[in-house]
Amino acid sequence: MNDRLFITLQHVVPQHLLTHAAGWLANCAWAPLRVPFVQWFVRRYQVDMSEACISDPLQYRTFNDFFTRALKEGARPLAGDDDTLACPADGAISQLGPITGDSLLQAKGRHFSLTALLGGDPGLAEQFRDGSFVTVYLSPRDYHRVHMPLAGTLTRMIHVPGKLFSVNQVTAEGVDSLFARNERVVFCFDTARGPMALVLVGAMIVGSVDTVWAGQVCPGRTRSSDIDYRDRVPPVQIGRGGEMGRFKLGSTVIAVFGPGMATLAASLAAGDAVRMGQALGTVTQDQSRYEQQ
Repeated sequence: MNDRLFITLQHVVPQHLLTHAAGWLANCAWAPLRVPFVQWFVRRYQVDMSEACISDPLQYRTFNDFFTRALKEGARPLAGDDDTLACPADGAISQLGPITGDSLLQAKGRHFSLTALLGGDPGLAEQFRDGSFVTVYLSPRDYHRVHMPLAGTLTRMIHVPGKLFSVNQVTAEGVDSLFARNERVVFCFDTARGPMALVLVGAMIVGSVDTVWAGQVCPGRTRSSDIDYRDRVPPVQIGRGGEMGRFKLGSTVIAVFGPGMATLAASLAAGDAVRMGQALGTVTQDQSRYEQQ
């Protein structure tokens, strides 16, 4: 299938219906359906099960359990120290770099709005204007839990309903404002070095986005929601490298950092394979900008 046809079909197929059907199948425990599908998936995507806590893919109760499998202790060591930005997920760098005003790079020749990505709140977007970002695409074969680049305290969780286009490179290069159009969940954190947001972007046949503190967040909600966690007792605090959520079927996570907060590694470029915990860059040593706010 050529790229143009692939993108055209995504505009006309019932995205949410297909996704709900895929989610139901992925959560089915019936062995005659589950077993051959898991076996095919491992072969098709060359999934490395040697890293998993349960290495036999047929021992998982459902495909979702297999897909969101935990890794053995030590499989993803954290690089550096507390001043090192840890990669939030396994996958490939889609894009990374500076946020120019309200604009992020999606693909060559295509940009999208920071404000739209974060749910349309100009005040929230202002915290990240002229900051930096890293977009990581998780392929089907990857480990699908998402972890914290820095230690942080959750302040807001914003669910934004939307489309469910595929988020692979072909679609990123062919659909305007892809990540600001798809259904997504925005997680805002306070860190010792400034504001950080993690945006988990839904996609075609992604069964759900789950968090470690609230369970499943989407899909299934047709209206946006904005939950304030600043006064929650106890607060939701997650250490650097700690798990914060997971995708049931693959998608994309975008890490956004405040202005002057992060220096991204010059060695990283679009297309590079990355693993959770590896160094994405460093945080600034000067906290004065954040402390004065």
